[in-house]
Amino acid sequence: MARDELVRLRASAVDEAATLARDLEGLFAAARDSNGDDEHDPEGATVGFERAQLTALLAAARERIVEVDDALRRFDAGTYGICERCGQPIGEGRLGARPFARWCIDCA
Repeated sequence: MARDELVRLRASAVDEAATLARDLEGLFAAARDSNGDDEHDPEGATVGFERAQLTALLAAARERIVEVDDALRRFDAGTYGICERCGQPIGEGRLGARPFARWCIDCA
């Protein structure tokens, strides 16, 4: 079941990253088609904030894909759910909240 959850999380993160990348590209395209005068445009700050927010969300989604891929490798290697620092099992509650956790609560 844990592997199925990881696969589902990965698919969700891939979908989210694709959507965010499209949104960001749309924002860049709209900026190319505008007059480009953010300094005097009352919406300039809003566009800048939106660009920064989309960029941060996209980076987080891509990082989540990497984390889940790593968890899937650990699952396939038989080390999933084992803390990488102390070697003790990672609690079910922690894995439930962060299925890609690498460390137990004490080591985190």
